[in-house]
Amino acid sequence: MEKYKRTSHQSKILEGMDKVYDRLIEFKKKMNSELVILKDGKIVRVKP
Repeated sequence: MEKYKRTSHQSKILEGMDKVYDRLIEFKKKMNSELVILKDGKIVRVKP
């Protein structure tokens, strides 16, 4: 089985997505609004 290697471009995209996620959680906490996620195939609203 071959091991998959990420390109530098793909790594940068994944780093950016992590930052976006962190900023989203921070924003939701600041605004005291619900976060909508998909859990076990169901839509769930969560207080951050």
